[in-house]
Amino acid sequence: MNPVVVEARGLQKTFGRQHVLRGVDWRLPRGTVVGLLGRNGAGKSTLIECLLGLRETDAGSVSLFGEPVTALSEGARGRIGYVPQKAEAFEWLTPVQMLEYFRALYPRWNDARVEGLLRRWGFGGELRDKPIGRLSGGEKQRLAIIRALAHEPELLVLDEPVASLDPVGRREFLRELIGTVADGETTVVFSTHILSDLERVALDVAFLHDGRIGLQAPLDELLEGARRITGPAAALDALGLGGELRRERHPGGSVTVVARLSDAEQARLRALDGVQADALSLEDLFVEVTK
Repeated sequence: MNPVVVEARGLQKTFGRQHVLRGVDWRLPRGTVVGLLGRNGAGKSTLIECLLGLRETDAGSVSLFGEPVTALSEGARGRIGYVPQKAEAFEWLTPVQMLEYFRALYPRWNDARVEGLLRRWGFGGELRDKPIGRLSGGEKQRLAIIRALAHEPELLVLDEPVASLDPVGRREFLRELIGTVADGETTVVFSTHILSDLERVALDVAFLHDGRIGLQAPLDELLEGARRITGPAAALDALGLGGELRRERHPGGSVTVVARLSDAEQARLRALDGVQADALSLEDLFVEVTK
C-alpha cells in the first residue's frame, strides 16, 4: 500500500464572513495525479496554500510526508515543488542567477534537466541573461515551472500553471509533466480551468464545491459511469440508483438525476421505457457537480 503524501483533516478557512473551506478532508497516497477542479472563487488556491503551509488555517491539520506542515523538516521541504498561479518576483535577477540561487537549496538539483528545459523553452539565448522583471508573463511562468521541476520533487503542486502560456507552451509543459509522472512515484496536484489539459494528465479528479471535496474518483471511471438521467421519478426511485450526485425535480412528476452508475445499473436503465440516459463529458460533469 502506498504511503500517504498529503493528508488534510477538517481544514477550515474564513475570510471575514465568507467560509471558503468548510472542513476539507483529503488524503493523497504516493503516485496520485489529481486534477483539482472548482468554479472561480471556490477556494482552490486557498486550499493549495493551506496544504503547503503558506496560509494559516482557522481549524484542522495538514501533514506532508507524515510531518505536520507547520513543522516541516528541511528534508521534507526539499521534496516539494510548487508553481503558484502568479510567478514569484525575483525581478532583479536573471533566469540563470535565479536558478543558481535555488540550486544551492536543493541537494537533488538536476543540472542536465534544467539546461534541457532552458534550451527547449526558449531560454537558450539572450533570455538567460535578461532581468526577470523584463520577461513576459508566459516567460515568467515557464521559468517558474523549470524551477519547480529542477529538483525532481516527490510532491508537485501546480496552481493554474498554464494560465499565462500560449498553446505551444501548454503542449510543451504537458509533455514534460507527463514524463515527470510516468514512473508513478511523483504525487501531483494540478489545478486548472482548462479541462482538455487536465484530461491529458490527471488520473484522478477532485471537485471542490461549497468548501469541501465533494467528489474524487479516477477520471476514466467517472467518464465511463457518469450519466444524466431523465424520466418518471417513481421509475428511477424504484431502481435505487447508487452514486447520485444531483437531483432536479420537474413539473409533472419527472426528474433529472446525475449519478455514477455501475454497468449493471446502466443495463437496467436501458431496459426501461420513457427514461433517457446521456453520457457526460468532463465539462458536463464539472457543471453538474459544482451547481
